[in-house]
Amino acid sequence: MVPLILVLLLALILFGAGFALKALWWIAVIVLVLWLLGFVVRPAGNGGRRGRWYRW
Repeated sequence: MVPLILVLLLALILFGAGFALKALWWIAVIVLVLWLLGFVVRPAGNGGRRGRWYRW
């Protein structure tokens, strides 16, 4: 009975890790797209220069 519980626990941990990693990949893709859009859609800064859309 103990090996069966250990196998089920391992499957549950691996499923949870796989779901978390997939979610992190989607978040990384969304952040990358927003970052690339920041280069295209930049407001004009002082003196007509194109400024950055973020503040750092």
